[in-house]
Amino acid sequence: MPRYQPVSKLTAGLLLFPLALVLFEFATYIAHDMIQPGMLLVTQEFGVGPEWVSTSLTAYLLGGVALQWLLGPLSDKYGRRPVMLGGILFFILACALTSWVGSIREFVALRFIQGISLCFIGAVSYAAIQEAFDEALAVRVMALMANVALLAPLAGPLAGAAWLTVASWRSMFWLFALLSAVAFLILWRVMPETAGDRSHSVAPRTLLRSYARLARDTQVMYGSFAIGLVFIPILTWVALSPVILIHDEGLSRLHYALLQLPVFCAMILGNLTLGKLAGRVPVERPIRFAAWPILAGLLLALLANLLDSHSYLLLTAGLSLYAYGAGMVNAGLYRMTLYASNEGKGSVAAMLGMISILTLALGIELAKACYFSGGTPWFSSLNFIAGFLWFILMLLFLHEHKKRSQIRSV
Repeated sequence: MPRYQPVSKLTAGLLLFPLALVLFEFATYIAHDMIQPGMLLVTQEFGVGPEWVSTSLTAYLLGGVALQWLLGPLSDKYGRRPVMLGGILFFILACALTSWVGSIREFVALRFIQGISLCFIGAVSYAAIQEAFDEALAVRVMALMANVALLAPLAGPLAGAAWLTVASWRSMFWLFALLSAVAFLILWRVMPETAGDRSHSVAPRTLLRSYARLARDTQVMYGSFAIGLVFIPILTWVALSPVILIHDEGLSRLHYALLQLPVFCAMILGNLTLGKLAGRVPVERPIRFAAWPILAGLLLALLANLLDSHSYLLLTAGLSLYAYGAGMVNAGLYRMTLYASNEGKGSVAAMLGMISILTLALGIELAKACYFSGGTPWFSSLNFIAGFLWFILMLLFLHEHKKRSQIRSV
């Protein structure tokens, strides 16, 4: 059984724990956001086409699925702390190896290996945060973490463009390793142990039964797919905006980076709004409100691109409105999904992470196929469909949550 009791008040000392986790999360995110303005340089160096730009991010995301099924239950049994620290060391080594890649296939394979770091974030660190704090504070802390992590896509393209004027794209990965090393040292000192039950079995048959029960849990499935779907538009923008803005529209790397600012500033504003509402209103209310800007923003982007396929400014405006709503969704929906099941929280977090990341990876590949087949109108159509499917699943999720709450109260 967990030895750690959730706290309801965040002290200065305890704040170091989520900040160190988010520093590692920031390093893993900036590892794909900062390299994005340099991806066309990568493809040119290895003599391949621009379609490999998004393939790099897809490989990174698929790496984030590879070990979640195992890491979540392992952290249930042996504790979040040793698994998390081991994951950080793994990512540091994977970043260091980038200096020796010699082909695009080696690069993409290493991106997959680096992406395994996302498994530790989804299956271990988020579960540790939810266990360390009570509901209102956990939602607030997750929103704070999301804002810091969003500095990666916000500052990453600008930092990447600036870095490439003075250094090579390979040298970036030493920066990611350094940030991760700092996070490791802090967590070594301050990370509490919130789990660890040696009686918890990690035998393959036991894990299979556990995941089968989760697969039959409709609320967990609705929530997991919804979290993936709602972030497809932002990830397709990260993956394909270098191609859209630099390669096809002829913008400079600086102009490309500046057009990331309104999108990710809007998402940060959404997270700040959620942080203000946490503890004051039921956790599901911000999720309902977020549907309006999400659907309106994606519809604006779609209509703009249907009228003019080169209207990248209105595309950016629509995605910014969407991003505000998306920023209000993740922390609350994650909390509700994680606690929808009585299975070990590491296993639930792993299932949630695997489904959401696979959904994102599939969304990126579909968006790539759409864009290279039909340009921005098809790209924005795919994003709107993802948003609409999220809306349907969100309604089903909240209906199931309400039904279960009524049963428990009887």
